[in-house]
Amino acid sequence: MIKVGLVDDQQLVREGIAGLLSLSGKTEILWQAANGVEALEKICVAPVDILLADIRMPTMDGIELVQKLREQNIAVPILMLTTFDDSELFARSLAAGANGFLLKDVSLEKLIHSIEALVAGGFITDNTVLKKWQQEKSQPTVYLTDRELQILRLLVGGMSNKEIMHAVFLAEGTVRNHVSNILAKLECRDRTQAVLKALELGLV
Repeated sequence: MIKVGLVDDQQLVREGIAGLLSLSGKTEILWQAANGVEALEKICVAPVDILLADIRMPTMDGIELVQKLREQNIAVPILMLTTFDDSELFARSLAAGANGFLLKDVSLEKLIHSIEALVAGGFITDNTVLKKWQQEKSQPTVYLTDRELQILRLLVGGMSNKEIMHAVFLAEGTVRNHVSNILAKLECRDRTQAVLKALELGLV
């Protein structure tokens, strides 16, 4: 069973999501919180496998919650659930360190699939919001080799260098060199920025 923390300021929404997830038989809602402050307190006492968080909440919103968790080196996967088809919120969520972004009208099947994917180290986003964000951005030309694009897609999937090494049958040092080249070409200082830039430019 995947242990889930659920953060939303609307009790009816929280209970609705919790009820749907319980139908799957694959998840257990370990705790619920009405805002980011409550969530920070609860996750320290009862760690979870994944956090589902609303964005717009009083006291502490979802984006600030993600920032606080990452500042404390809490690497729990975080899936942002929102009613707002807002490309700016999408970009800010990913920049803060969220692992996924979905609208609340998502089907139960897709929500469960997304939870499983994030727990396994993947990345999930709403394609409509992603395309809207990409269209709003100016997109400079970035040339990556086929191998670099292959490795970039694996980075977006949340793979470590060792996992990429086994996936593409290269030495770990060679993978590190490719990752360094990718960061340089995308003008990014770390992997998180590279994932965000890759999505922005529509490279994956």
